[in-house]
Amino acid sequence: MSLPRLRAPVVGGLCVGALVILAGGSACVGRYPLQPGQVLGALLAAVGMTPRVPPVDADLVHTILFGARLPRIGGAMCVGAALSVAGAAYQAVFRNPLVSPGLLGVLAGAGTGAALGIVWGLGTPGVAALSFAGGIAAVAFGVGVAHMFDAASMMMLVFGGLISSALFTALLSLLKYIADPQNQLPDIVFWLLGSLTQVSAQALGVLVLPVMVGIVLLSACGRMLDGLAMGDEEARTLGIPVMALRYGVIGAATVLAAMTVSVAGMIGWVGLVVPHVARLLVGPCNMRVLPVSACIGAMFLLVCDDLARTLSAEEIPVGLIADLLGVVVFVAVLPLLRRGWRA
Repeated sequence: MSLPRLRAPVVGGLCVGALVILAGGSACVGRYPLQPGQVLGALLAAVGMTPRVPPVDADLVHTILFGARLPRIGGAMCVGAALSVAGAAYQAVFRNPLVSPGLLGVLAGAGTGAALGIVWGLGTPGVAALSFAGGIAAVAFGVGVAHMFDAASMMMLVFGGLISSALFTALLSLLKYIADPQNQLPDIVFWLLGSLTQVSAQALGVLVLPVMVGIVLLSACGRMLDGLAMGDEEARTLGIPVMALRYGVIGAATVLAAMTVSVAGMIGWVGLVVPHVARLLVGPCNMRVLPVSACIGAMFLLVCDDLARTLSAEEIPVGLIADLLGVVVFVAVLPLLRRGWRA
């Protein structure tokens, strides 16, 4: 069983086209469905052009589209792309197909920070800031533990991540235990399930530029990551600064993951599954895998969010949909996993 590999420009063009179509379709679906003509009319009116046929209930369409739906679509694309690129970068650095952005504790740390913000009664910006800080702190702690024993050992880095994850998971459990069971605990649980309901135009504006910069920087490191895949000694003979590259990529990928968690809560499986799909399409070259992963990850989370908004009368947390759909996709690509890592 095999899948044909296509040329990277072909895959990139197809992915971008599919993403645009999917984003347009996502703007139409929801609790209040919109017609494509209504969406197009509202977009044309927003840029100063007068549509030939004005949309019905133009004010209502404008409010739904620009007040809620478009920021959410943009948030899903940014979060999905960032998690996918972070996962691909982690897998390249650790040379392990089962690695995800949560390996060094960023998810547990971000969850702990968000729970602390909720217990302290901070608003959404405060919770997001503490979540981001918690994710960075957890990874820094894991890396610090690794440096206490053997900074150059990949195994010690993994052990440091396991220790950090265990510590911050315990702290998260403690915060859930002391939280007010009537008001605070439900908020913590809902946040941990992952949701895009809190994504506003302001939050999206803060998220877009760092995510784009992170994706570009990590993609630019693709060739050096390919060299790193041959082993540390071989990479050094090629002039690659192994330690600087490793920790630089880990730092950039951690910032991407922590930013997405601070905005949308804990959404798993995206960073694990999507890079494998990208490798099956374009091969193991990280310079191609990273940008293709960004596009596929954006599409994946858009589909998850559409399902979360439409499957039931009450919205389902998008993290649950991502987990369920991610498991299905991972089982589907599992027989082809080894092929994706071969040149």
